[in-house]
Amino acid sequence: MNHNPYLRLDRDNAVVLLVDHQAGLLSLVRDIEPDRFKNNVLALADTAKFFDLPTILTTSFETGPNGPLMPELTAMFPDAPYIARPGQINAWDNDAFVEAIKATGRKQLILAGVVTEVCVAFPALSAIEAGFEVFVVADASGTFNEITRDAAWRRMEAAGAQMMTWFGVACELQRDWRRDIEGLGTLCANHIPDYRNLMTAFHAQQAK
Repeated sequence: MNHNPYLRLDRDNAVVLLVDHQAGLLSLVRDIEPDRFKNNVLALADTAKFFDLPTILTTSFETGPNGPLMPELTAMFPDAPYIARPGQINAWDNDAFVEAIKATGRKQLILAGVVTEVCVAFPALSAIEAGFEVFVVADASGTFNEITRDAAWRRMEAAGAQMMTWFGVACELQRDWRRDIEGLGTLCANHIPDYRNLMTAFHAQQAK
C-alpha cells in the first residue's frame, strides 16, 4: 500500500493563484450553482486576505470572449500582481506569471480558476512538474459539467495535486482556533450562512 506524506498548508509558504475568473468564462460554469460558485471564489479571496497570503491574479485574452476579471477580485487585491496573458491558455506558459510566483519565494500553490480542466489543470500539472506543491480549491473552480470536472480532478490527483475546498484551506492555515477565534469565525460566517448560528451561540456564551 502506497503511503503519501501529509503535506500540510503553511501560511508562511503558500501563495494563492486566482486564474481566469473572467466574466465570459464564468458563464460556462455549470457544475455548481452560479451564486454558490461566486461565494466560494470570494471566500477563497477573503481567506487569502485574512492570512495575508501573497495573491496573484491572471486572465487570458481579456479582449476576446473570455472577458474581464471579476471586479470584486480587482477591488480586493489592488496591489497584487495582475498578469493579463495575451493568449497563452496555460498560465504557466506565461513567463511573467511564473516569475511572479517565484518572486514570492513560496513553494505551496493554492490554485483555483475557470475552467477546471484547462485553466486549473494545465498550470497545476506544470507547477507540479516544476517542483511546487499544488493545492487545488475544487469549490472555487468551475467548468461545464460534472463529467469534465471529475476527469480534471482525477488527472490532477494522479499527478500529485491535493484537492481541497476553501473551508478546508482556511482551517488548515489556521491550525488552532486560539490564534484568532473571532477572525476565522467571521470569515466562515460571512460565506456559510449556517455558520452564523455557531458564532451566535459562541457570542451568547461569551456574554454570560
